[in-house]
Amino acid sequence: MAFTFGILTISDSCSSGEKEDHSGPALCALVKEFYPQSKILLLDCIPDDYEAIKAKLIEWCDVKKCNVVLTTGGTGFAPRDVTPEATRDVLDKLAPAVTQHINHMSMQVTPMAMLSRAVCGVRKQTLILNLPGSKKASVECFGFVGKTLKHAVELMLDRKAEVVKAHQIVQGTIVGDDTEKSKVKLGCVALRNRKSPYPMVSVEEAQEIMSDCDNMYRFEPEQCIVKIEDSLGRTLATTVRSNVPLPPFPASTKDGYAVIAADGPGIRKVVEVIAAGDLPAQFTLKSGEIIRISTGAPLPNGADAVVQVEDTELVKASDDNMKELEVKINVSPSVGLDIRPIGSDIPVDEDILHQGTIITPAHIGIMAAVGITEIDVYVRRSVGIISSGNELQRLGCGQLQSGKIFDSNKLTLLSLLEQHNFKGYDCGIARDDPDDIKQKISAALAKHDTLITTGGVSMGEFDLIKQVLVQDFNASIHFGRVDMKPGKPTTFATCEFKGKWKCVFALPGNPVSASVTFLLFVLPFLRRYNVLQEGRQMIDLILDKDVNLDVRPEYMRVKISSDKNGRKLAQFATANQISSRLNSLAEADALLVLPSKSAVCSKLLKGAIVKAIPLRNREFYVKY
Repeated sequence: MAFTFGILTISDSCSSGEKEDHSGPALCALVKEFYPQSKILLLDCIPDDYEAIKAKLIEWCDVKKCNVVLTTGGTGFAPRDVTPEATRDVLDKLAPAVTQHINHMSMQVTPMAMLSRAVCGVRKQTLILNLPGSKKASVECFGFVGKTLKHAVELMLDRKAEVVKAHQIVQGTIVGDDTEKSKVKLGCVALRNRKSPYPMVSVEEAQEIMSDCDNMYRFEPEQCIVKIEDSLGRTLATTVRSNVPLPPFPASTKDGYAVIAADGPGIRKVVEVIAAGDLPAQFTLKSGEIIRISTGAPLPNGADAVVQVEDTELVKASDDNMKELEVKINVSPSVGLDIRPIGSDIPVDEDILHQGTIITPAHIGIMAAVGITEIDVYVRRSVGIISSGNELQRLGCGQLQSGKIFDSNKLTLLSLLEQHNFKGYDCGIARDDPDDIKQKISAALAKHDTLITTGGVSMGEFDLIKQVLVQDFNASIHFGRVDMKPGKPTTFATCEFKGKWKCVFALPGNPVSASVTFLLFVLPFLRRYNVLQEGRQMIDLILDKDVNLDVRPEYMRVKISSDKNGRKLAQFATANQISSRLNSLAEADALLVLPSKSAVCSKLLKGAIVKAIPLRNREFYVKY
């Protein structure tokens, strides 16, 4: 069920802008993880003031009609902590068991939780819940009761069918709505597949398959108009032509004097001053006269050259030395000296940027200079990311629980997308349960064109991603294994979801494997969709030691250094190359592309030249 949330941060320092609000945005992210279909209707920050809190709660309940309002802050013992009092005074019904459960669970984390005075209750058809002010405590406390909110809202709204079904599920008389459950059933582990049903393909074959699918399903890029100040990193969809010439007038390139070249050297009368931005004098410069002029200023009528100040001498000044009256020109100027003619940099109506250009700060400056305010760019493919695995814990949701690890893949991939000018979206963590995986994938595909999952694609008992894709989404698995190290179980699939074709990249769960396969497969696919200009090719590196080859082609993390002759060396200074060692990727400058070993070659010797994919320069995009 989709319902609406309002999240209200109560803090004097946050509302004044003195301190940034971290709790409100963290709760927004957690709400979306618990309820992907829900909507954050309102997000605000107000001071610790009883009347202000009370008025805001009444407005959000009675006027905005939020289903759930979460407050964060003001629940302690300080004189300014009045959130519980303001909340209690607007409630129709109290729900003390909710906060009792939160306190009980919180005290297992810290005994300080007993000092919370939070309340919970209902006003009309809105549930109001107080949460602590700190980011850590607020997300922890919401996590303790988050899943119960759905049933609470159904009760408040008197949705009888949902309420009855929830009671039946609790009583064990039904197992839930079959339409919401996955077709994948966890069977006898002893009878699971011992070999993958998917043929092994090479990296090159995988790239060709992706290209064929792109052509087959016609993932045509859409266009949109953006302001140039919002265009950094976007891909230009049409050629841009200049609106005005640059410069739009004859302009001086030096600080000096506008002169008539035919006058030659000699003493001249200074009759005017023109600075950058001034209008030229409304008269024609006469022989024997000069005008003092600044760099970038428009040339006055009659002038045809500029003499720089270094080539002049002062002859006569006003009594107060505030004006130059006469100046000696020490050179024989030529016509056009130190003048930029109209359109000398960019003529009017000239192509200045071509379709497919990735917009840089310099491009934005050029467009601004010739009067361009908006441009057509390609719509960036919307990319959702799901992490999978019972062992994963969202970063920022409290202390690391026993047997858990923090979800590092999600932030790594989001950052890689951002680095390469694509926008990624966090679609939550899926448990190793087919029903939960199906629900998370459905929610993600409803919003995004491309989906990336990490984990759950190997041969383990709970590696269910491929099964759910095939059985629940009728997906076509175009490849399910790639002959490479790391990243062997990398999977690429397409499916039709609500009338639109979607692409799914199911990447391995090991951190380095996920990053390497993103760079090799996902990034080239996204770039091809956005018809980007081809980037620079792979670079050559010289091995600084012998390297044993693997049975699979390997993408080995290396650092780059230079020898005394300036040649680029591959240094194996990133320690252990196992695919779970994310630090090895963080330390690396490039991925060394090593071939698989053969009967005639099992190692590469020191000094051999090997291709590599640079990692440090965002402008390096690899073409296969």
